[in-house]
Formats: sequence, structure tokens, C-alpha cells
Amino acid sequence: MISFSTLDIIIILLFFSLLLIIGFISSRKTTSTSEDYLLSGRKIGLLLFILINVSTWYGGIIGVGEFTYRYGLVSWVTQGLPYYFFAFLFALFFAHKIRAASLFTIPDKLEEVYGKKVGLLSALIVFILVSPAPYLLMAANLISIVFDINMIVALIIALILSASYLIKGGFRSNVYADAFQFFVMFAGYTVILVVSIFSFGGFDFLQTNLPSSHLSITGETSPAFITVWFLIALWTFADPGFHQRCYAAKSGEIAKKGILISIIFFALFDFLTTSTGLYAKAVLPDLSQPMMAYPLFAEKVLGSGLKGIFYAAMFATIISTLNSFLFLSATTIGRDFIFRLNKNSKEEKIKSYTVIGIIISGIISILIAYLIPSVIEIWYTIGSLFIPGIILPVISAYYPKLRISSRLIIAEIVFAVSTSMMWFDFKNTFSGLLSEIEPMIIGLFAALLIHTFGLLRKSVSLNQR
Repeated sequence: MISFSTLDIIIILLFFSLLLIIGFISSRKTTSTSEDYLLSGRKIGLLLFILINVSTWYGGIIGVGEFTYRYGLVSWVTQGLPYYFFAFLFALFFAHKIRAASLFTIPDKLEEVYGKKVGLLSALIVFILVSPAPYLLMAANLISIVFDINMIVALIIALILSASYLIKGGFRSNVYADAFQFFVMFAGYTVILVVSIFSFGGFDFLQTNLPSSHLSITGETSPAFITVWFLIALWTFADPGFHQRCYAAKSGEIAKKGILISIIFFALFDFLTTSTGLYAKAVLPDLSQPMMAYPLFAEKVLGSGLKGIFYAAMFATIISTLNSFLFLSATTIGRDFIFRLNKNSKEEKIKSYTVIGIIISGIISILIAYLIPSVIEIWYTIGSLFIPGIILPVISAYYPKLRISSRLIIAEIVFAVSTSMMWFDFKNTFSGLLSEIEPMIIGLFAALLIHTFGLLRKSVSLNQR
């Protein structure tokens, strides 16, 4: 049973109040122009870039707690290390190019290179990938725990907390709200780790009280398992959030440096969250619901007030990603669908279209979160099926030598997603090694096959000229 003191509730409500105040105050300078409403005028400096890049990276904090509780350090090897590697490559090979393009979204770039059909098809995939539903579900679960209210009401409250200031302030409000939440995240997880060390001891305590596999970087997993997670991290190259922030940066150099410095903070926050998960396992070794590792551990070790700070940190970690994904989803609806499909669209209507997008995305997310009440299931399904269709088209859009024909790109997107879906449906009918192959691997292989064919055909065509 989790209980909260009056002081805990006051701290959590203070966090919510400050979040809304910052979101609405920062909205005062926002205008209705596309560049200002969608990208804060492309004037994001280095400090703000780092703060928002880090804060929006960690929405799945409850899942991190569960993963670490179950498997130990392998959580960091699969959920942290691969993303540092690909974020590093993204900074070196894409940040400058994306900022120089001065576009708004990934579908903008794909339409510029491959045509309108590819732009619309990619917009559909991006819309699915940036669904805020999992983060809305996590925020609502915490609200339900803290305030003891039913799930529908909690979902609506979570949506209002993240959407209200976005409607008025757009990306600028998103930026300043997330910058504030960066500090809350780090404060809360620093508090619980420091208290854990002083209460139980340091590394010696963990060595004594954890299964040996929990302190092994590979745990009891196979090299194939870790390889799969590295491949999943390829998503970084097609992450709409990374692209959005690069478009919004003052310069390509700021985008590049911002991502490189962000990796340091990624590693620091991972240290805090992974260590907390290990302490939770050591102190509470037999939890029937590992998903509740962080909340139950906080109940065990944190006193009045400190627990409120930690819960504010969990809320900040989730909501900073929830509002970012909600705005990305709304931008996809407003700019990549309504604006493109309406022949009479004008740039000054972008804000109105995006507001419509926020409302539509919010309603869809509430329905998904209510009907599929499993964060892991939502993530697994969306990621496995749709990531393979978008990675190579995005990479090739920025590197002309890797481009293939528009028809083949359409075939690649459709075939990659279709094969992932088919494998998702039928893999459980197989036994042995085949049953262990993830749908994403099949989809990536299909995409690579078509893209390689396209490159070979292009090479033959050039040699014949």
C-alpha cells in the first residue's frame, strides 16, 4: 500500500502548478507563423537544446525500473549504451545536414527528395511512431496512485497537464516546460539514490544482496538478445524529436554539440535510474509487480516530503516526453496531413491545423491507453512494426549516394512494414530459433533487401550511360 503525506501532495501539486505557469508564461511570445509556432523561430540555443534533448529522452521511466529490477545492469547495456552510440553518429553525420535543410518535419524532407506520395506515407508512419499513448498511460497510472482516482479521469487530467499550454504556446511552451522538468528529474533521482546509499551502503551492499547476474553487463541474456536491442536503437536516426530539435536550433553546430553533450547527461541519468532499480531489487527482492519497483521502493526508503520530490521527478520524466510526443503527433496531423492535402492551405493556418492535431492526437491516445493498458505492449507493437519502414528512407534522404527511386522507396516502406506485421502475427506458430526472431529484424531485412536492389539498379543504370 502506498500512502502520501500532506507535504508530499503539496509538493506534487506545486510541481504541476509550476509546469502550467511556465508553459503559459512562455507562450506569450509565440506568434502564429509556422517557424515560430512549430520551431520557436529556429532560435534554440545550446543550453536549452541540451535540457530539452535530455528531458524528452526518458519518458519510459516506469519501464526502466521494471527492466532493471528484472535483469540488472543489462538494462543499461540494452536501453542506454546503444542509444549513446547512435546519438553520437547522429550528431556527427546528420545534425548539420538537418539544420541546413531548414524544413519542419521528416515527411518534409522525404517529400522534397522522393515526392508527395512518399511524404504522405512517411507521415502516416511518423504519426504512429510518435503516439503519446504510452506516456499518457504512465502519467495517468501515477496520477491514479497518488490521488486515488479512476483511470478515465486520470487520463483526462494527464492530457490537460501536457496539452493546455501547447495549444497556446506551441513548441516554445514545450521547450521551457521541458527545461524545467530536466531539473526536477535529476533532483528526484539524486535524492532517492543518496538516501539509498546512506540507508543501506554502497556497492558492497549491492554485491551482497543482488543475484550475480544483476551485476553482469550481459546478465543471463544471449549475444543475440543484446544485438536485437542495438538494432532497435537504429530508430535514433529516424527519431522525429531529434529532427525537430535540429530544425529548431540556431545553427547546425549547436545541434551537433547539443547532442554530443546530451550523451553525457544521458549516461548520468541512466546511472541514477539504474542504480535506483538495483537498490529496489536488493531491498525488495520478491515483488509480484516489478513494474512498481520505483514507487514501492520510494515507499520503503523515503520519508514525507522526499517522496513528494521523487514522485514529482517521475512525473517530470514522463510528462516531458508526453508533451513532446503530443506536439510532434499534432504537427504531423496539422502540417503533414491537413496542410498537404488541402489545396487551399496557407502557412498562416498552420497553428490552427496543429491545434486540431493536438485535440485529435489527445483523443486517440486516451482511447489507445484505455483499450491497451500495457505500456510495454504498446511500445513493442508500434516499434516492431513501423520502425523498419522509415530508417533507410530517412538516411538516404540526406545522403544522395544512398538514394533509390521513389517507386522503390514506396515499395520498401510498404514491404518492410507488411513483413514485420506478418511475422508479428505468425512467429508464435514457429518453434526453436525462428520463434525467437523479432518482427523488427524481419522488417529491417526486407527494407535492406529492397534498398540494396535499388542501389544496384541505380549503379547499373549509371554505368550504362
